[in-house]
Amino acid sequence: MNRRSLLASIAAAPLIAGHARAAGSFVETRDGQQLFCRDIGADKPVVFVHGWTLSSAIWRGQLDWLAGQGLRAVAYDRRGHGQSTKPASGYGYDTLADDLASVLDRLGLRDVTLVGHSMGGGEVVRYLARHGSRRVVRVLLVAPTTPYALKTADNPEGLDKAIYDKLVAALETNRPAYLQAGMPAFLGAHPDPATAVWALAIATQATLDAQVQCLRAFTETDFRPDLTAVTVPTRIVYGTADAPIIPVHARRTHEGIAGSRLETYEGAPHALFVTDRDRFNNELLEFAQS
Repeated sequence: MNRRSLLASIAAAPLIAGHARAAGSFVETRDGQQLFCRDIGADKPVVFVHGWTLSSAIWRGQLDWLAGQGLRAVAYDRRGHGQSTKPASGYGYDTLADDLASVLDRLGLRDVTLVGHSMGGGEVVRYLARHGSRRVVRVLLVAPTTPYALKTADNPEGLDKAIYDKLVAALETNRPAYLQAGMPAFLGAHPDPATAVWALAIATQATLDAQVQCLRAFTETDFRPDLTAVTVPTRIVYGTADAPIIPVHARRTHEGIAGSRLETYEGAPHALFVTDRDRFNNELLEFAQS
């Protein structure tokens, strides 16, 4: 199957195939929000934290497949995203990390392999800094935006705040156009049309409040101190066709996490787990079972 056919099959497939474990439950956070969770399979848990403006649905190519390999696959919608409740505020990383803690605690998950994509990588490392690794045994960061995206005197590799201000202004002015313009970086220069429609439908489920505040959070939060709290085996992967800043983030995250392993997906975009699903899934399976 070629890449175009593969992407179309992902977009067209049923969201959840029949597994014994319920796949549509809600977890209540410490401040009373309801997080929609997909929970499939049994045995060793792999927990997915999605990227900016996405939801657990973006992991559809991983959840059933991992469950079919004998693992338990869990993904949830960040507050303000997908089918979770949508408060007007509360999108700082301390709160988001505590939401991840609520998911792990209320589902009773232990020996977890944590997978964080893009801004979700910040939730993973902030969780470990705030809550420790009692429940976590491995970490996979996919195209992370850690450790610090903002250019400051002691962080010259970041981007000027004015750049992010322009992104927020464009998002607030014409959200559909902004999200559509991001598809080439997300799915590649010539994305499969059905997959692009599917991804855009997921992205537009987030509220504008959540999108703006999360964009501010992942571009302005300094995770450099948090990286020292990541003491479990860690892999960091990114695609060489991603935005130019992502390889910088990946390299610096690798440098900040002792003993971590850095890998590249040649020619892959930001959503490499969609475009290069077979390689990603098999490598994740090997890592989770190691």
